[in-house]
Amino acid sequence: MSFDHPRNRDIAGCRFVLATDLDGTFLGGSEEDRARLYDWIEANRDTIGLIFVTGRDPKFIGALCDGGVPWPEYVVGDVGTTIARVEAGKIHPIEPLEVEIAETWGDAGDTVRAALHGHPGLTLQPTEFRYRVSYDLDHAAFDDSAHAIVREMGHDPLVSDNRYFDVLPRGISKGPSLRRLVTHLGIEEGRVLAAGDTLNDLSMLQCGLQAVAVGGAEPALLEQVSGLPHVHTAEAIGAAGILEAVEAFNLHPLPKGV
Repeated sequence: MSFDHPRNRDIAGCRFVLATDLDGTFLGGSEEDRARLYDWIEANRDTIGLIFVTGRDPKFIGALCDGGVPWPEYVVGDVGTTIARVEAGKIHPIEPLEVEIAETWGDAGDTVRAALHGHPGLTLQPTEFRYRVSYDLDHAAFDDSAHAIVREMGHDPLVSDNRYFDVLPRGISKGPSLRRLVTHLGIEEGRVLAAGDTLNDLSMLQCGLQAVAVGGAEPALLEQVSGLPHVHTAEAIGAAGILEAVEAFNLHPLPKGV
């Protein structure tokens, strides 16, 4: 199945805005559960807004949506270092929202790559991101001195799912960037649901918006959000966990059978 590009519109007026991680969350769960979520969103584009909040880059997101996933209106990508709008299948960074990100990062990519070159347990990912450097992580071989190296350089290290190691501009991550976008768009915070499943979603789930840690979430994430009253811990996996939280927070009428 393929989905049309959402028409350009102000999602601040939507009854409900889903701000969701991709891998393990929006893309998680059974094929049937994903179809139920995606079809429900498409059938209600007048009242539901969609923001992807992901570690993935714009090129990946474009290919994903061309391949049969609903298009979002906005993207917080690259672990919060990209903030962009979507128009006619193209993802355009919103420059005023990225000024602080760009200034904080500077031109640090080459310096970070040099400092972590050959570091035990880290394999540089081939994509050259604008304001981050990312590695695949071999947890068994990893030397955690990498955290201190990165902090001494003035950046933030982030490990997620025990498989990925990201170097981010100091203070920049999914949560702050999502809040910046929500404020910029004038979206009422009570209409937003943030959804995630790994530690790189932690800042998004902790940022004060209603949130859900979907079923199957990383145990370390669940430990961090345990007891937070604005975070629903879902039993259902991935896409079904999102629908479970929509019902728990009474955010929008659900499709039949949910």
